[in-house]
Amino acid sequence: MNHAGDVHADMLVILNDNEMSISENVGALNNHLAQLLSGNFYTSIREGGKKVLSGAPPIKELVRRAEEHLKGMVVPGTLFEELGFNYIGPVDGHDVEELVKTIKNMRNLKGPQFLHVMTKKGKGYAPAEKDPIGYHAVPKFNPAEDTLPKAASKGPTFSKVFGDWLCDMAAEDSKLMAITPAMREGSGMVRFSKEFPDQYFDVAIAEQHAVTLASGMAIGNYNPVVAIYSTFLQRGYDQLIHDVAIMDLPVMFAIDRGGLVGADGQTHQGAFDLSFMRCIPNMVIMAPSDENECRQMLYTGYKHTGPSAVRYPRGTGCGAEIQQEMTALPIGKGLVRREGENVAILSFGTMLPAALEAAEALNATVADMRFVKPLDEALIDELAAKHDVLVTVEENAIAGGAGSGVIEYLMKRRQPKPVLQIGLPDYFVHQGTQEELHEELGIDAKGIEAQIRKYLAD
Repeated sequence: MNHAGDVHADMLVILNDNEMSISENVGALNNHLAQLLSGNFYTSIREGGKKVLSGAPPIKELVRRAEEHLKGMVVPGTLFEELGFNYIGPVDGHDVEELVKTIKNMRNLKGPQFLHVMTKKGKGYAPAEKDPIGYHAVPKFNPAEDTLPKAASKGPTFSKVFGDWLCDMAAEDSKLMAITPAMREGSGMVRFSKEFPDQYFDVAIAEQHAVTLASGMAIGNYNPVVAIYSTFLQRGYDQLIHDVAIMDLPVMFAIDRGGLVGADGQTHQGAFDLSFMRCIPNMVIMAPSDENECRQMLYTGYKHTGPSAVRYPRGTGCGAEIQQEMTALPIGKGLVRREGENVAILSFGTMLPAALEAAEALNATVADMRFVKPLDEALIDELAAKHDVLVTVEENAIAGGAGSGVIEYLMKRRQPKPVLQIGLPDYFVHQGTQEELHEELGIDAKGIEAQIRKYLAD
């Protein structure tokens, strides 16, 4: 059976019905095409439409009079076909049986194919349909209760700390421009988007564009802040280098979800950002140990005259008091948080509380390094001179991370010193709560202590 011929006949019947208006004709045609596309229809909308129109002069005149209307409705795939794709769709993504048929039929088509599938977030579960954002990433819950469990309040999350800082900073500086790639809620930007709508830019799921947009704003004498998840910044890596770092532009990256993210699993673990940013010239990279340091580092990065990044984890911190007054920190300077003997722990980011707890059992020195780049070289020299062993702790891949930077510096200075690197392993970490994964990977307080004791005993 010639399915294309069947389609032509049906099209002619629809379009030659003088009782129907133009829009009704077009709507009926679109519906008919969508149904055929889910079956054994092997020609594109555009090509099928061409054959129909070439055989029906009256229809040509109808199309000519309503050209713009028809362009948008009869041939929605024109753009993609001009790019060389065979456009098929849109089809109902919730009708799995028909979707499977369509995909099987597409195997027989030649050339690149573009399948347009329409879905609704949360489809089939009423609470999720009503609140697709709230149900985007959920913990364990009982579907029969139609409500999500509320986490026990442990103070503001780092995302909220960022959102509050953003509003405070925008109130002082009208040139602040905040950019997000469709992560307004997750990045804590809801309040900002409402209070400063003219300074808020959601570019949708287009991380590369978010970074390049920020570079253009910086060139235009604005002060852009890009709020982005660690795992999503990977998509904009080329733009980070070429559009921001090479020109040494004052773009600040507020990197949320640095480290292990828990329930979101392998694809969302922020395991690599310190490694892939540390090698980029002109970058200043900060890792706050608590909520207040996060606020002050955001201010520090914002005032910096080149590219900077503040990297913080998902969830809450240790409950530190947040100072409303914003003070720029000296670039590349860490702090000694505990004095000890023999072993010095160099902590990067929110691993500090666990490092301090382990240090109590070991009587070790603990330094809050604060900056991954530039490193506090003077502090490293001091710690290396006074201790037999250095231990670096970070919630990032060990390979190429902050600890690697410490070793590189020691080797450059010809200071041979035993260095134990504690961080994320060289494999993709599976799903689990942050607490479960910290314990499993040995990067909680007990794990850090155990790793150090083993290292000293070997």
